[in-house]
Amino acid sequence: MATELHLPIGIPLPPGRMIISDEGDGDLQPLWLSDGPASAGLWVMVRAEHVRTGLWPLLLDSGEPFDSEFRPWGAGELFPERMSSPDAHDPAELLARWWKDYTTLDEEDDMLSPEERQAVTAPFGQLWPGLASSPRSLLDPDEMAAEYAEHFVARRPQSRLGLVVAGTGSDAITVAGWDGPLNYDNDTAKFSAVVRGWEQRFGARVVAVGPATLHLSVAAPPLTAADALLVAAEHFAFCPDNVWQSSHPYTLTAYSEQLIGAHCWEFWWD
Repeated sequence: MATELHLPIGIPLPPGRMIISDEGDGDLQPLWLSDGPASAGLWVMVRAEHVRTGLWPLLLDSGEPFDSEFRPWGAGELFPERMSSPDAHDPAELLARWWKDYTTLDEEDDMLSPEERQAVTAPFGQLWPGLASSPRSLLDPDEMAAEYAEHFVARRPQSRLGLVVAGTGSDAITVAGWDGPLNYDNDTAKFSAVVRGWEQRFGARVVAVGPATLHLSVAAPPLTAADALLVAAEHFAFCPDNVWQSSHPYTLTAYSEQLIGAHCWEFWWD
């Protein structure tokens, strides 16, 4: 049954319900989900009160505009009990390991020829270049998140509001039990650890999540080609499909050109 939730500071929310995780005995309720579409303005108001309420708002997308179950969220296809803690993972080590994995795939399992594979990650090849430096200029992360929320809702008007008890947006995707990158790693806490590093270095904020997509606002994007190339390397290690399955040419260099000055980062796992 739909219920109205009122935050401690008095912001009324639309009708919604607590979602019970698919696994377990019904005692895991990682997410509150609105019954209908959410406005960007409501997301901004709830986000502004996070420090008081402990509730992180997420704009949730089902991927299918006419999905009556609003999967995976409404169907409870969430698996918080499978996830470890983001605190248990070092983002630099994760990215270096993933880079090695994705640049040294066995030829029989690789969609690309050895020559194409080398071209994808040029000029680095199989050598992990290390983390990108934080840009010197930083806009207000909350203002950038608010702007991106409006942009996202305009593109995906069927998005609903999800509320998760979490300290940060990076933690929220693990607490909710989201498993979007399942085909690469089924422990979302590892991805949360990397996003946490981006929150600190680039003023990133988790704004929206789809079944296999993640949408971040970015207050301090790379401003030079050299910096963007290093950020692109991190993105490739985090989500190789962003490069592998982009429009031609699918190379790190081509992808990095899209990151210069871009105030949103969007990821999609096949």
